[in-house]
Amino acid sequence: MKLRITHTLALAAIVATATFQLAAAEDIIIADFEGPDYGSWKASGDAFGSKPARGTLPGQMTVSGYEGKGLANSFNQGDDSTGTLISPEFRIQRPFIHFLIGGGKNPTKLSLSLVVDGKSVRTSTGPNDQAGGSEALALESWDVREFMGKDAAIQIIDDAKGGWGHINVDHIVQTERRAPQIQSNVQREFKITKQYLHLPIQNGAPKRLVTALVDGHVQVRNDVELANGKPDWWAPMDVSEWKGRSLTLQVDRLRDDSSALSSIHESDSIAGSESLYQEPLRGQFHFSPRRGWNNDPNGMVFFKGEYHLFFQHNPYGWGWGNMHWGHAVSKDLVHWTELGDKLAPDAYGPMFSGSAVVDWKNTSGLGKDGQAPLVLIYTAAGDPTVQCIASSLDGRHFQKFEGNPVIPQITGGNRDPKVMWHEPTQRWVMVLYVGFPGDKHTVYFFTSPNLRDWKHASTTEGMAKSGYLFECPDFFELAVDGNPANRKWVLAGANTEYGIGTFDGTRFTPEYSRLPGQRGRGFYAPQTFSDIPSSDGRRIQIGWFQTETKGMTFNQSMTIPLELNLISTSDGPRLTYTPVKELSALRSKSHRMSQRKLSAGGENPAQAVQAELMEIRAELEPGDAKEIALTVRGSAIVYDVSKQELSVNGHRVPAPLRGGKQRLTVFCDRTGLEVFASDGLTYVPMPFQPHPNDRNVWLGASGGTATASSFEIHELRSAWKSR
Repeated sequence: MKLRITHTLALAAIVATATFQLAAAEDIIIADFEGPDYGSWKASGDAFGSKPARGTLPGQMTVSGYEGKGLANSFNQGDDSTGTLISPEFRIQRPFIHFLIGGGKNPTKLSLSLVVDGKSVRTSTGPNDQAGGSEALALESWDVREFMGKDAAIQIIDDAKGGWGHINVDHIVQTERRAPQIQSNVQREFKITKQYLHLPIQNGAPKRLVTALVDGHVQVRNDVELANGKPDWWAPMDVSEWKGRSLTLQVDRLRDDSSALSSIHESDSIAGSESLYQEPLRGQFHFSPRRGWNNDPNGMVFFKGEYHLFFQHNPYGWGWGNMHWGHAVSKDLVHWTELGDKLAPDAYGPMFSGSAVVDWKNTSGLGKDGQAPLVLIYTAAGDPTVQCIASSLDGRHFQKFEGNPVIPQITGGNRDPKVMWHEPTQRWVMVLYVGFPGDKHTVYFFTSPNLRDWKHASTTEGMAKSGYLFECPDFFELAVDGNPANRKWVLAGANTEYGIGTFDGTRFTPEYSRLPGQRGRGFYAPQTFSDIPSSDGRRIQIGWFQTETKGMTFNQSMTIPLELNLISTSDGPRLTYTPVKELSALRSKSHRMSQRKLSAGGENPAQAVQAELMEIRAELEPGDAKEIALTVRGSAIVYDVSKQELSVNGHRVPAPLRGGKQRLTVFCDRTGLEVFASDGLTYVPMPFQPHPNDRNVWLGASGGTATASSFEIHELRSAWKSR
């Protein structure tokens, strides 16, 4: 017994010594790229520059996942630069080499290699070889036990050009620890019993290709930033159409210690739904999706008593990607109900922007039993990039046309079809952005008798190397000053510059070109509703409001609905923007102040008002004042009388007096302002996050005295809470 104890103690001592030795075998850093230059590493070519990059380089998507402040990033001077980076020789003293790697995928032209005895014995490359993707670096490793004691070097090579023609590398270390291994095409099967599968998302994680298969057939593929551990948020995947069936989720690459697949769970409600629409940075009267990213409004149409707003949506990420068509409806343009995604990526590619119409005469043959179909016209942005259609009889369920595509690729830059019915010629008209090399922007006009067969009718040129008529065209007719006998056509691009002219059913002839539209920031790709009843007669627009909401489970939003009109000016007809009248339904309490003089002292004209959400209307007479200033929750809105310019948070734009007065309307939400001046000739959207505790309004003048002939503050209720 004594001998056995002694033997046990001796064995324990040996184990303890071995453990101490293992603990003492600290990691050996080969490179962390934290220095002011590459040190003893040798750089050639121009891809890596003369020193490590400090994160993201000019023109590059946001780089994440690296350690410290620096990394080797071959995007210096863009994707077409090439070069190499070679380490000094080192001795392999640990069984594993770990590193962080990202960028383009090309094992022969974009590689991180271990060279022993003049030969490349281990090689890795980045994960991206398709448009989109992520600049996130991920941990990988090599097992180098067979080379222990040998001398080696590291080579980082960029010999690639074009899209994803670069590589990112950081934190190369020798270590005793085995890194998590990457498994390929990992699967989990689900018997669908509920509406949603909840996917764990980590913002900025490497994107993994997640494929949903039902009965062995691919239903949809998405690039998802899956969380290996605790997620930042849960993305709901609507699987209700497969209830009672088996669905398999397959992930192309997954760490063997990842809980991403095992943590996916079913539910009939969205995770976190108890706080939905109450989040700190949720716009309270600006539409935003429940989860994920949104950009362009799409398919805006009035159908069966509802306004339909489709939108570019990434349901599985906080940033752009995986373009679906999200869908929301409203009966009053104020209260929106999100219905889920209606167009998902397919074999033709992701679902890019487009429009919608009601085919009242069933020219397409997609109607049934006397019901006119709602038809979506969209870009499928694969290779090739083509135009397609889908239809619905109830505005809820959509079927993609079996004969897609309806227009083949013209160039790789053809997208964003806007379609309308032209009554005089009894034909459908499509305006389509078509880009050519050299930043040449054009709009193609097509005509069709049935929404399926299209013929190129004419081309309108944009301006080279500018934003005019670039992307997301819109085309509509308006009466000047409300006079039905004087109607003009408006052709606008994504940045809202527009032309005014005539249209004969085939060709647009501009009379005024490249006129400025909105004057603010963070406003892009607006679209107007089609098929609003003639008894209403309004042209209503919604734009993408670029309101970044870091830390939230959603990102971006839409502007308030805007009524567009053409009015006469000394320079010719011009567009005006005004908030739709329906927004007045949000007023919970109103404060109207009597006429008052404004001076340099200024005042809070509504000291009792402490509102988070506000609509402010003011009619101002400048008098001899040099400036009139309105402060709303810390945002400075200043009117320069002599220059007739309006400044919103330092952003200056023209705002002419109208009849000697300046009339201002301001809508203030948690994520932005929308400011209207000069009777709608000046519209200034402005992403802005006021401090939660700053709810003050201040009005004053400098350099003289002005008059506020009327001033109103309307406290607004949330559109989400007042359903």
